[in-house]
Amino acid sequence: MNWTTRATLAPLAYVALVACMGAAPAYAAQDAATVAATATATSGKPSIVVLGDSISAEYGLPRDTGWVALLRSKLPQEHFDYSVANSSISGDTTSGGLARLPAALNRIKPKIVIVELGANDALRGVPLATTEANLRAIIEKSQAANAKVLLVGMYVPPNYGPDYSQKFHGVYEQLSKEKHVPLVPFLLAGIENNPEMFQADQIHPTPQAQPLLLNNVWPVLRPLLGAPSK
Repeated sequence: MNWTTRATLAPLAYVALVACMGAAPAYAAQDAATVAATATATSGKPSIVVLGDSISAEYGLPRDTGWVALLRSKLPQEHFDYSVANSSISGDTTSGGLARLPAALNRIKPKIVIVELGANDALRGVPLATTEANLRAIIEKSQAANAKVLLVGMYVPPNYGPDYSQKFHGVYEQLSKEKHVPLVPFLLAGIENNPEMFQADQIHPTPQAQPLLLNNVWPVLRPLLGAPSK
């Protein structure tokens, strides 16, 4: 069964995507604090910036239990000497990410940028052409700053229709080929059919789901990291 079919048949694929729509006011300050606390790279280490929305911003999770925090812990375990800056904000769109990117590039000078954005665009009715243009600009600006890019794909709710869903996901596939950047096909792969992997609101992935999200990212990220330290 291909990704599009799985996302279309899985009711939680829609629910999970709603997680990207933005945080309640109580979490807005928390997300801002997260960005402020993690946006400074460790001196002397090459850096990874994660430019994402609520799924990467630890919405509804205890601090430092999201997949980005797990990545930060995994890197030294695998003998990679990188720092990780989580520049993810709940509710963010590709336009928001594009607007925030230059400051992150200038301040952190990352070696790798992980782009986990786009679902909010679809949920807010942003034209596909605009989403594609924003993602392309994010990739190009990152590459111009000598950063490697990893693109994280997503699917839209099935009620948008299979044609739109395929076109939406096709944006990630096309940009991956056009700009020669690796692609994680679907960040929520492996949990979209499992209600126990979502919080009580049946929207946001639980702490227990976060290792699976990292497992979806790691095999694609690993080749970008170079050789591990001895």
